[in-house]
Amino acid sequence: MGMQTGFSRRVFLRGAALTAGAAALKGCTYTRSAGETVRLGVIGAGGRGMGNWPAMVNCGGVRITAMCDVDTTFLDAAKKWYADKGLKADFTTYADYRKMLETEKGLDAVVVSTPDHTHARAAIQAMKLGCHVYVEKPLVRTVWEARYFKRIAKEYGVVTQMGNHGSAKDGLRRGVEILRSGILGNVREVHVWTNRPEISPGNTWGWKQPLPRPEGADPVPPEMSWDLWLGTAPARPFRKGVYHRIGWRAFYDFGTGAFGDMACHTMNLAFRGLELGKIVSGEAVEISEHFDDTYPKFSKVRLTYAARGKKPQVELYWYDGYRKPAAEIMPQVIATLGQVPTTGCLIIGDKGMLVNTDDYGEVSYLGLNGEARMKSLDKHEACRAVPVTLPRVRNQSQYLEFLDACRGQGTTSSSTTHSVPLVESMLVGCMAQRIPGKINWDASKCLSDNAQANALIKPHIRAGWAY
Repeated sequence: MGMQTGFSRRVFLRGAALTAGAAALKGCTYTRSAGETVRLGVIGAGGRGMGNWPAMVNCGGVRITAMCDVDTTFLDAAKKWYADKGLKADFTTYADYRKMLETEKGLDAVVVSTPDHTHARAAIQAMKLGCHVYVEKPLVRTVWEARYFKRIAKEYGVVTQMGNHGSAKDGLRRGVEILRSGILGNVREVHVWTNRPEISPGNTWGWKQPLPRPEGADPVPPEMSWDLWLGTAPARPFRKGVYHRIGWRAFYDFGTGAFGDMACHTMNLAFRGLELGKIVSGEAVEISEHFDDTYPKFSKVRLTYAARGKKPQVELYWYDGYRKPAAEIMPQVIATLGQVPTTGCLIIGDKGMLVNTDDYGEVSYLGLNGEARMKSLDKHEACRAVPVTLPRVRNQSQYLEFLDACRGQGTTSSSTTHSVPLVESMLVGCMAQRIPGKINWDASKCLSDNAQANALIKPHIRAGWAY
């Protein structure tokens, strides 16, 4: 493909101010080379990592020079991926990402695809060394980390991208244009639901919650470092098949439950299209039994967003654990689709409603007042008058969007401008899943009116892992 042969002068000058500090820290600096190849460091080779770094390599113009994982099984799988493609796996491997970032001098960017509790520390260390960062969703696990992440990204002038990849899809962008046109009138109510954590009852792919903390300990497998996996989190014994490799999502110390796993995708269309931002409150209006260590089996959470100019306050209802909004509130959806979709987003205005039926905001239907059935956005007559106002991403690839921005070509759609407010509101919802009653949130002070909630704003940081 036609790649730029050098970083732009703007990127070079912006990075020059960082070079001395980055070099002093003996870390990465993306101004080190004027070549077209983005030199990438990988933190988290397996799991979502296998969805992220191979996709970036396949974009072209990318060379992975260092790869880190606490489990050598994933590093071996990465080497096999290269061998199967007839490529040389000429990257250096590490178990400790701190050592990787301290050692590797020529990285331009880093992709972080670890459990949630590792995201902030790994990305912030990389940004302080001048690296652009692509971070798997959710961006971070706590509100304090979100604010810290945003401040460091701005201070060091790096490119950031949160991995809610529906953001780059034409379908989502068209939905955003149509919502911003005001076609639904005043919107005061949104419903967003997911089938996670188990995908479907009894499904073996997902993870189970809630769970009591398991007692006892198991031997740590020789292929992994449990201490490095824990990272900043409080120490606890290793238990086989409980935390590593996906069960960690259920646990407060490591994950953000189904809310954190999916809201960055399923709330994305409404958040962008309605131009939401400032979260006012969160409350679990329905919830299963609470456990001390893990998120609930199911919940219904109400998030309230502030009015924006002439746009009214919005109440967004989140459902997880195979809960859905009632069919009675969406007769046009039922008439069109026959049922409430398994996963989706329903946006209700005083002139009609829009429903999205997939996790990533790509497939949506519109029904205006008085219409018995809905039509897809590309077939509804009212949508034809809505102009195309948003740029479209090359190959609809969020990875290409990130890599192009690393070369000084354009910007990212899930930079901190978007990702931090979205994640902060989601995290207020996660607090509401843990604490009974309504949590009123003061974004200007980064505080709530609830002492229990305020204790969750900042993560535990284990000795030796400060950042």
